[in-house]
Amino acid sequence: MVNTPRLPLLFLDIDGPLIPFGATPQQLPHGYPAYRSRHARPAAEANPLVTRINPAHGPRLMALPCELVWATTWMSDANECVSPWLGLPELPVVDWPETSESSDEDDRSGLHWKTRGLVDRAAGRPFAWVDDEITEADRRWVAAHHSGPALLHRVDARLGLTDGDFDVLGEWLRQRLEAPSSKGVSPASP
Repeated sequence: MVNTPRLPLLFLDIDGPLIPFGATPQQLPHGYPAYRSRHARPAAEANPLVTRINPAHGPRLMALPCELVWATTWMSDANECVSPWLGLPELPVVDWPETSESSDEDDRSGLHWKTRGLVDRAAGRPFAWVDDEITEADRRWVAAHHSGPALLHRVDARLGLTDGDFDVLGEWLRQRLEAPSSKGVSPASP
């Protein structure tokens, strides 16, 4: 029996990366506004924000060599509202811990409230985290506390995921499959 390495994790936030805040119609991908106007009604009834998500992201996310995991405050609503809109299967959801004594310390240091939970969930496994609120404090903390490679990729919340973001993620994830034992947090992304 061949022992195949597990795919890296991709922790995906919704608000900002998938639901852009403030993109103009000209900044949205070609054809997206027309798709949205033709197909938005059922999704809008579930949650009106879903219609701001580019449905073409679903196939692109599925094509990445990783295990997708929702890392969002949407919790189970991510699978009920967002996954169907994107054509994704039901995905695992990070179950956020209750606030702890370390949350006050994290607030003072600038550490994002998700960071500790994602490192715990990864348990040494390579992971990429896509969010619009990642800071240098998060990158330093992950580098010091995570035993595997990690990419903390900040997305511009005004635009959401772009072709450039997918390029960065795809390249980093493919490199993990080629050299799964390398350690460290990848250099800052925008």
